[in-house]
Amino acid sequence: MTKNKKNGSNAVIMAGGFGTRLRPLTCHRPKPMIPLVNVPIMERVIDLLKIHGVKELVVLPYFQGEQIENYFGDGSAFGVNITYVRAEEDLGTAGSVKNAADALGGTTIIISGDLITDIDLGKAVAFHRRKGALATIVLTRVNNPLPYGIVITNRNGRILRFLEKPTWGEVFSDTINTGIYILESEVFKHIPPGVESDFSQDLFPQFLKRRSSLFGYIAEGYWRDVGNIGEYQQATRDILNGQVKIPFPGEKRDTEHGWAWIGQGTVVDPGATLKGAVVIGNNCRIEGEATLENTVIGDDCWIGPRASILRGILWDGVRVGDGVHMTDDIVAHGSTISSGTHILDGVTIGEGCVIGRDSRIKPQVKIWPSKVVEDGAVLSTSLVWGERWARELFFESKITGLANVEISPELAARLGAAFGAFIGVGNSVVTSRDGYLSSRMISRAVISGLMSTGVNVENLRTVPIPIVRYELRSGKEKAGLHVRSSPTDGSVKDIIFFDGTGRDLPVSKTKAIERLFFGEDFHRVPHHEIGHLNYPYRVLESYRQDFLEHLNRSAISQARLKVVVDYANGAAAMVLPTIFGELGIEVISLNAYHETERVHMTQENMENIILQLSTIVTSLKADAGFLIDPGAQRIFIVDETGKLLDHHDALLAVVSLHLQHQHPERISVPVSASMNVGILARKYGAQVIWTKDNHRGMMDGGSEAGVSFVGGTKGGFIFTEFQLGCDAMFATVKILELMVSTGLRFRELKRSLPKLNMVRETVPCPLEKKGQVMRRLMKATEKEERILLDGIRVHYGDSYVLILPGADQSSFLLQAEAKTKDKARRLVRSFVRQIEKYRE
Repeated sequence: MTKNKKNGSNAVIMAGGFGTRLRPLTCHRPKPMIPLVNVPIMERVIDLLKIHGVKELVVLPYFQGEQIENYFGDGSAFGVNITYVRAEEDLGTAGSVKNAADALGGTTIIISGDLITDIDLGKAVAFHRRKGALATIVLTRVNNPLPYGIVITNRNGRILRFLEKPTWGEVFSDTINTGIYILESEVFKHIPPGVESDFSQDLFPQFLKRRSSLFGYIAEGYWRDVGNIGEYQQATRDILNGQVKIPFPGEKRDTEHGWAWIGQGTVVDPGATLKGAVVIGNNCRIEGEATLENTVIGDDCWIGPRASILRGILWDGVRVGDGVHMTDDIVAHGSTISSGTHILDGVTIGEGCVIGRDSRIKPQVKIWPSKVVEDGAVLSTSLVWGERWARELFFESKITGLANVEISPELAARLGAAFGAFIGVGNSVVTSRDGYLSSRMISRAVISGLMSTGVNVENLRTVPIPIVRYELRSGKEKAGLHVRSSPTDGSVKDIIFFDGTGRDLPVSKTKAIERLFFGEDFHRVPHHEIGHLNYPYRVLESYRQDFLEHLNRSAISQARLKVVVDYANGAAAMVLPTIFGELGIEVISLNAYHETERVHMTQENMENIILQLSTIVTSLKADAGFLIDPGAQRIFIVDETGKLLDHHDALLAVVSLHLQHQHPERISVPVSASMNVGILARKYGAQVIWTKDNHRGMMDGGSEAGVSFVGGTKGGFIFTEFQLGCDAMFATVKILELMVSTGLRFRELKRSLPKLNMVRETVPCPLEKKGQVMRRLMKATEKEERILLDGIRVHYGDSYVLILPGADQSSFLLQAEAKTKDKARRLVRSFVRQIEKYRE
């Protein structure tokens, strides 16, 4: 580091703040890089220093500091010389400056990189030198001093007292600390190295006690700490109103209703209206009939026709569609506001968001970066980290979000109240959960909401999902829910809802709950009508007894089977071992301890789990291996040679076992199932009932007359004799019974199955184009044999292709099956080309 000249002035720019109160604007960029009228705040600070002859700068970055260094470089492009000093940890204001002391010399100005001011720093330095001060604090007067540190001086300017963030009863002055300090190098000797230390809380109070030469300079001019969204908006308004002496980028033009500063390459249609003070960056286009009033537009923006923006702040790369209305809002870099959207007062939209057509964003909402608000959505609460916010709270029969962030106790209690209002006073609901602490917290919040609306709760606590469905079959309760962590990500929470029969709650009912939730249309009952909370204790016993009654117990016991079962630390380990014991099955149990924080299966640990399962199956010469997912709804099957059956092969194997033993009239499978299911069904004289490719669809298929079995393509199986939902515990034992009854094992079954080749591919497609693509595909395939239950399944004799729009993705899934892989690939590629053509 090069030490600056002793007789000159240099400056330290504090650039390490996290900007928490400015989120979501500071999620992906440091606070000093927030644009203020199209120029980063720190650049305006550098301009101020340069105006007053201070060109030797030391910058102290911390949070996302690389962005600051990449933008300013060595400072030569800005007419200054910049040295960067990085701290390994947050040392506070004084500690950070001490860390950079070797780069400093002479009189040093300390200034924050995230404030806006036009204070005459030259006069402040002159005051400091005239007083012979060791340290001078630059002061200003404000209307409301509560958020700041009050400083009291005598007539000579010597500081008498500090008071950090007072209450109104402690406000003895309106003179506050601006956070701008002028220091002599001797000050650095009083700051302890390598420890956290603050100027206003530690160092300056010590100077007061020692009666050191500490002065306060009351400055004239504008000053504002851009510490939160409101201050940021106010600073922008003050700049546009001319209250701050700073330059504007672009060329000034007088307009019929005020003035505008227009950047290079920007085109403003003659039919557009600019009112008040408007700043527009470079390479923008403002279309006809658009109205901008007291607004700042960044570089490379497009404002569509008939858009109306009042007191808006738009960063670079923002696109605003036709007929959008915005008032007092901020839209960060690269976001898109689609046509017809209304954004009400005080909304802040983070970087890279997409707000769908005809959406409505209610006042004061904050939307974190990279969120998607879908067409027609009404967003009334802030959207924090997570995937997306749709106009639907539910996805199918469940609500999913980040634990304690998107799905918080507050949301859960409101949700419980909305669900309770839907169920009705005096009725009962079954609740359960997995073992996660966060699931317990959310479950209790939901229960509180239910009880507040007069609904009674039968809380099963920690049990697998099939137990909830089983209990609902009794008809004593009107509905149920289960709170769990996602099987693949422990940080994501699911709340799954069931109707009074144990089926997944249908869309018609989830919509009704959504309306109650968003409208907050739920009545809280008087204290004497609050619902009761009960803990049923015979449910597991009844489940086990009924489970065993639906099996051929003697046949299974006599077979002396040996199987390996991995419980994935899920709740099935609380139920199934006892049943295996009563059936006389020799079981080698893996991960059978119900660990509350290990019930999720990522791709990486799935591979390890399957490898362990396969190894033990082969080494012990077991008849089969089963992995039961933590929710006890899906199974993964390993054959006697240790090979994992993919879900399509597993479905075919179980279908074959069931057809050979049961000889059913009808079976049911999703539209994504292999053509081989139909081939097997015809061989054994059974009819195939196709269903939608989701769990609710499978349950509906199981309700069809004569259907005894429903097989899924994701590891779920329903044996309707026992219950109408996927139950991995019953399915595991029932499959073993079928193996005993037919004398077949999976390796032999796989060899006997028909041979077809399947190819799958995902094709990107913008959300707004998916309907157009489906319409044109329907027309293109109208003469072909089709199944139109879920997507479009087109049959071509001995082959087919399934076109399935992603439920919550901007894509299509294509799946083709044929006798040869080459033919299946050609089928997929032909539809890839069609989708690429139709999405244009």
